[in-house]
Amino acid sequence: MIKELFLSLVVLFCFGTVKAQHVEDMPDSVVYKNTPTGPLRMYVLYPHNITIVKKYPCIVFFFGGGWIKGNTTQFQYQANYFCKRGLVCFLVDYRVHSRQGTTPFESLEDAKSAIRFIRKNSNVFHIYTDSIVASGGSAGGQLAAAAAVIDKYNDSSDDTTMNAKPDALILFNPVIDNGPGGYGYDRIGEAYKNFSPLHNIKKGAPPTIIFLGTKDHLIPVPTMEYYKTEMEKVGSRCDLVLYNDVGHGFFNKGGFREATLFQADQFLVSLGYLEDR
Repeated sequence: MIKELFLSLVVLFCFGTVKAQHVEDMPDSVVYKNTPTGPLRMYVLYPHNITIVKKYPCIVFFFGGGWIKGNTTQFQYQANYFCKRGLVCFLVDYRVHSRQGTTPFESLEDAKSAIRFIRKNSNVFHIYTDSIVASGGSAGGQLAAAAAVIDKYNDSSDDTTMNAKPDALILFNPVIDNGPGGYGYDRIGEAYKNFSPLHNIKKGAPPTIIFLGTKDHLIPVPTMEYYKTEMEKVGSRCDLVLYNDVGHGFFNKGGFREATLFQADQFLVSLGYLEDR
């Protein structure tokens, strides 16, 4: 409670009584979790002219890198875009093998911890608790999707009264099949049954949009088409947008940034999270 009060006072000091200062003048990061290998931070971007009398939808980004490497800058471009469109944006750091010597399971624990922290501190960040979008690329996309459907892998330090499930998903070539023949099975093994999003789709899975290149060497198009089919079987929306003749990680290259952002933007408009331009 003391920590939350301190954060609230910091935000109120920066916001004043009517309007916030520009985003560059506001606190830009916060520790969301302490781990045996050190603290984990999330970087926060606020819309310009954010007001304390309103709340906003938000989007949480998880970088890719096979749960081995990567950093929060991967989605800086997308966060800047959605910040300008009126979303509060979070770039989340989480444990990876190259820095902390951890496994994919700790990465998922951290992703769920991050969403719980954001939801618990919704008043501090001025966000709606029921309009939290999770997004990520490759293994980061897996974390976003897994947070939505996986019940296991909760850090013992988490406040599990807080829901870790996002309300919508924007996934960039996510490795959602972690079973035999899928990505990461060599490290996950039989635990895939409780870890792989493809094998845990259930009623209530949040609306999702997925971007995939037809020449992705890690994710076959039929796998993602099957994921879409299984999502629709349980009554969940799943939009699959294919881009011809491009491979893994295409979404951060050239004009594909703008193309995928346009589609993601329209998806959020359709959910009522953004106003149409």
